[in-house]
Amino acid sequence: MCTHHACPSRRRFLIAGVAAGLLAACGSGKQGAGSGTVTPLEIDRATSCALDGMLLADYPGSKVQMHYAGVERPDWFCDTIEMFNVYLNPEQARLVTAIFVQDMAKASWNAPQGHWIDAKKAWYVFGSRRMGAMGPTAASFANEADAKAFAAENGGKVLRFDEVTPDMAILDGGALHDQSM
Repeated sequence: MCTHHACPSRRRFLIAGVAAGLLAACGSGKQGAGSGTVTPLEIDRATSCALDGMLLADYPGSKVQMHYAGVERPDWFCDTIEMFNVYLNPEQARLVTAIFVQDMAKASWNAPQGHWIDAKKAWYVFGSRRMGAMGPTAASFANEADAKAFAAENGGKVLRFDEVTPDMAILDGGALHDQSM
């Protein structure tokens, strides 16, 4: 039996614990991204893009795998712009447990394999002359020095994951800005 002073304190403690558990379990779809508890998979000849069905192994540039809670296989994207478009979409409600991109300082641009890094910790070069699977892309790098060296050679602006905005992740392949059409 609790004393007059112990019951309110214990009740607050229990309520706080339940609330913390609910927040952890029901957090926004973006809370768990890059948690480090998920192991990246490898691309094979049959790995296809979740948005358009393109075979990832057939195209240049950084690839992406986005893992969701309760789903065994990740969504694959043939381009980082696609990943940002999906992730930054306000309708994205699934709990993201990890996002991996390739370190393009180590992976071959024309046939990228392996070298997976946490997308939320990566550096991105937007607006370079290098084209990805869907045209203009954002090259991903594990460290800032490699991203800056890539930008110095190929043009573009170096950004962190959290600096990317939805208007930078338009899936038009650059067609809306093409003056030759």
